[in-house]
Amino acid sequence: MEQLKKLQSFAGLILIVIMAILLSPEDRRDGSLIFLSQANITDILRQVSEIGILALAMTFVILTAGIDLCVGSMLALAASTVALFMTDWSEYLPVSSPSLHICVAIVGTVLFCGFWGAVNGFVIAKFRMQPFIVTLAAMIGLRGLARWLTNNRNIDIGFGEDHSAIFADFVSQKFIVIGCFVILAIIFHILLNRTVFGRYACAIGGNEQASRFAGLPIARMQVAVYTLSGLMAGLAGVIHCAQNHQGSPNDGVAYELEAIAAVVIGGTSLMGGRGSVVSSFLGTLIMGVLTNLFRLRGVDTNVEMMAKAVIIIAAVRLQQGRKSH
Repeated sequence: MEQLKKLQSFAGLILIVIMAILLSPEDRRDGSLIFLSQANITDILRQVSEIGILALAMTFVILTAGIDLCVGSMLALAASTVALFMTDWSEYLPVSSPSLHICVAIVGTVLFCGFWGAVNGFVIAKFRMQPFIVTLAAMIGLRGLARWLTNNRNIDIGFGEDHSAIFADFVSQKFIVIGCFVILAIIFHILLNRTVFGRYACAIGGNEQASRFAGLPIARMQVAVYTLSGLMAGLAGVIHCAQNHQGSPNDGVAYELEAIAAVVIGGTSLMGGRGSVVSSFLGTLIMGVLTNLFRLRGVDTNVEMMAKAVIIIAAVRLQQGRKSH
């Protein structure tokens, strides 16, 4: 069944790519298709990497029949925090080496977000609360925390040769951004398909009550998957800050919806228990190619959003059809 879903996701990606090729405008200089240019393909991969990293972790959350609505706010918190580490808070870091300063800022930011992810998981597991409610509250609270830390202002890390500019120039390189996404996809694929962690995630999402009777560590798994989601949101926020040369408490709005959409389009069931990292990876690429095609054709952003909504509904309906058979 999972192999069939992967094939369907891959077939969907191929179909979207063919459509993009047929509808791609031509370069006025040499008549070549803009969509097929190396620069455009690289841009697609770079642009989807942030959402893709969120979607990889979201896959595990959804596999356990959970949901994480706060990753967009978490990304904003991470972008703001790492920017503060590079600017206002730099004097408080007990390091003198620029490279060490950058490492401490990145690791500290990612762990900070991982902590808040763990808090989400703990509240869900300890008090048996609905993930939707807990992460909705976290979405509001973490956005507020980001605004409080930054005094509701953008934190510009600037351009130049100081450590903050070095951080932005290095982390924002295309091969770094794309490489993070691809390498994490491989790691998460192995984690899901070759480890007890992955098997437990699917089992808990498939039937939590049976998993509880079987003695599976449900509480620890819930804390673990939400911690993982927080860590990946932190990493995505660091990348976001580097690419934009600033951190803003207003970054990442609706990113959680984009990540969930990528996972669902890839074929992972929102009911939990069924899905794959490969399918989420392909779902992310489908969303990226569609967005790129709309931009190349000059389609209105509002129309783009409506088209994506239709695609999400169609993907969920297809899942229901497969389940009924």
